[in-house]
Amino acid sequence: MDTITLWPLAALAAASTLVGFSKTAVSGANTISLAVFAAVLPARESTGVLLPILIAGDILAVLVYRRHAHWPTLLRLFPAVAAGVVGGTVFMLWADDAAVGTSIGAILLFMSGITLWRRRATARAMEAAERDREPTAGAGASRSGTPPGGEPRTETGPPGTEQGPPRTGRLKARAYGALGGFTTMVANAGGPVLSLYLLSAGFRKLGFLGTSAWFFLIVNTSKVPFSVGLGLIDARSLLLDAVLVLFVLPGAYLGRACAGRINQTVFDRIVIGATVLGGLQLLLN
Repeated sequence: MDTITLWPLAALAAASTLVGFSKTAVSGANTISLAVFAAVLPARESTGVLLPILIAGDILAVLVYRRHAHWPTLLRLFPAVAAGVVGGTVFMLWADDAAVGTSIGAILLFMSGITLWRRRATARAMEAAERDREPTAGAGASRSGTPPGGEPRTETGPPGTEQGPPRTGRLKARAYGALGGFTTMVANAGGPVLSLYLLSAGFRKLGFLGTSAWFFLIVNTSKVPFSVGLGLIDARSLLLDAVLVLFVLPGAYLGRACAGRINQTVFDRIVIGATVLGGLQLLLN
């Protein structure tokens, strides 16, 4: 890794701040940091430098949202994620930077399209069901959305549940888990994959952020031995990390302050939009 001049270092510092923000507010925005690191540093080396920055952000996110994780979802994902990480490690042994960027960018754009299609189909089905219920709707449900005789919905689980696991199916969890493990290993780009999975499962903001925080703290920490073995993390990369990690904290603080003020619909659109932009950047880079 060559000596970094002032402006590239400033760009990396800004990207590190965005890491903190993405970990506590908008997970999909992390793809922008990935793009900046890959533009300033050699692509393979950038993944090794970025990983400790991500782990620092994960620790902060867990401290803030640790009580909002949905562990049944995490336990459902982890076996497939482990297989994806191993597959990504094998892929990194032979693939060049162009192959990595193109493949991940195409996957992210494809999954964004699938998610948008699923959400529109679900919205149409819900509207049809609502129209069917209108003639018989009575005092059984309130306009506020509180279930009859129940408590208001929490922000931890998906809509329609309080703490129960989202019914997304084992096959879907395995597919997203394997893809998330693969993309996070080859380019630290697992965030959009998990975001699409959680959004398609109907997670609300706090459940989304808490589940994401624990997921990436565990997964990113487990990637360290693989990254060291591939030569992506060494003494020089850790020296740069020691400087950049200082910029993660203000980003995390800003994200925490904004997260509670972001409308759910806006939140979902930001996540999907950031995913599309990240996928385009990887595909066209």
